[in-house]
Amino acid sequence: MFGHSRFRYRSLEEIEADVERLGLDIEFSRDTSVLAQPVCIGSRTAPNALAIHPMEGRDADPQGNPGELTFRRYMRYARGGAGLIWFEASAVWPEGRSSERQLLFAKGNRAEWEKLLTVTRKAAADEFGPRHRPICIVQLHDAGRYRKATGCMPAIVVRNLYLDPPAGIRSDHPVMTDSDIETLEEAMAEAAVMAWRVGFDGADIKSCHRYLVSDLLSAHTREGKYGGSFEGRARFLLNVVDRVREQVSEDFLVTTRLNLYDAIPYPYGWGVDRDDAAVPDLSEPLRLVGLLRERGVKIINTSSGTPYFNPHVTRPYDAPVRGISLPDEHPLEGVARAFGLVAEVQKVYPDLVVVGSAYSWLRQFLGNAAAANIRNGRVSIVGVGRTAFAYPDFARDLIGKGRLDSHKVCIACSLCSQLMRDGSSTRCVTRDREIYGPIYKVVSAR
Repeated sequence: MFGHSRFRYRSLEEIEADVERLGLDIEFSRDTSVLAQPVCIGSRTAPNALAIHPMEGRDADPQGNPGELTFRRYMRYARGGAGLIWFEASAVWPEGRSSERQLLFAKGNRAEWEKLLTVTRKAAADEFGPRHRPICIVQLHDAGRYRKATGCMPAIVVRNLYLDPPAGIRSDHPVMTDSDIETLEEAMAEAAVMAWRVGFDGADIKSCHRYLVSDLLSAHTREGKYGGSFEGRARFLLNVVDRVREQVSEDFLVTTRLNLYDAIPYPYGWGVDRDDAAVPDLSEPLRLVGLLRERGVKIINTSSGTPYFNPHVTRPYDAPVRGISLPDEHPLEGVARAFGLVAEVQKVYPDLVVVGSAYSWLRQFLGNAAAANIRNGRVSIVGVGRTAFAYPDFARDLIGKGRLDSHKVCIACSLCSQLMRDGSSTRCVTRDREIYGPIYKVVSAR
């Protein structure tokens, strides 16, 4: 451990020197041309190897429809040139929302979703020509213990010694029954089929960051058919994939954004060594990915940790949100850990399209790390979340110029996360100051 440090690098040579000093497995390539290469995903093709991660903007209208700022964000993403746009977490029913402003993906909202998808694709075609068609996948979601919209009670599938107290969940809080989970299973499958009918290229059954489906994967102490054994804990996700595959066309991408490593002690965490939560154990995540692949899953988006407990595992930062301490590790250690976990999945399943995470802290050098990882077969597509908030045209610059502008990159200040924590619409306060600066000022003054 070398302790936390802020980003201070002015050249690739400087960051490479720290990587060597820390003994980390991170490589950088001066040639970023590999990022422009198309990526085949089943019968579909992403025009390049860069992706927008599903970062919530929390700017829906009161009915859960995409709002004005939602349309603005996705049009900016489309004009930015990324080959894969992974639409943000959207609740499959009103009771499952993480906030009043979270998007809702249900029958009553279908027309507005069709409009958002059409506008997004048109913006991409207007900017780059009709042959540039980004892959569009929507993330389907139930917030579980983090349900916070009015009238929504937190829903837990298993008690958790580490996550329940910070979420205000008492020891007598009811646990969802198997029947409750079966109802959600049906709602999730229906929403995925609707995504196909709306015209999305795919649907993601969100299984990360310890929201409800991710919670099920770690439900070691749960009794009944959705807990205990690996088969029980994986049952929900596999059942939904099976249900959807029976109803959609062969070329529709059924996928998941999957936590590879929770970094929460066993038996409360997933992908962790039973004796040391600081050590990942990918035996079960790799087994699950294999079962998904057998069911026709062509692409997996990866992440780790949870923003509510150990956000540095999910996305290394310079400054945390209020109430969170700085981790006792250098952010480069977090970057290397994330890269290594993804590389292991890609190594075991070389024919699977694996989307990687945790690049934003690298600022203007993220494209160099992305190119090295793709060239070395450690990942198929590189995705960014916070960077997309700050720099929606990052893909255009990487592909057209071979580099990123240091004055436009995310600075890992966590203000976007703070806005989300405070229940507000969110994007980059630093780089999109005209709109989100005043929002942050109002929210922080409460």
